[in-house]
Amino acid sequence: MAKKGDYFGLSYLVSVILAIIPVTSWICGFVTRFMEGKIVAGLIRLIFGFTIVWILDLIFMIVSKHILRLIPV
Repeated sequence: MAKKGDYFGLSYLVSVILAIIPVTSWICGFVTRFMEGKIVAGLIRLIFGFTIVWILDLIFMIVSKHILRLIPV
């Protein structure tokens, strides 16, 4: 069975591919945080998603299979 990635419960490979592309990483990142009920984290991703957050998301997705959690609460 394929391991689940962090974007919408998709497979890990699909999630990594989505994380590599900056636009899809930005969209999937803030939509995922909004779906989790983390409004402030979603807004931070919406505003700062094209900067260092994208690079950190990519690193975290490859290493830990989850996107960066800026506000874990």
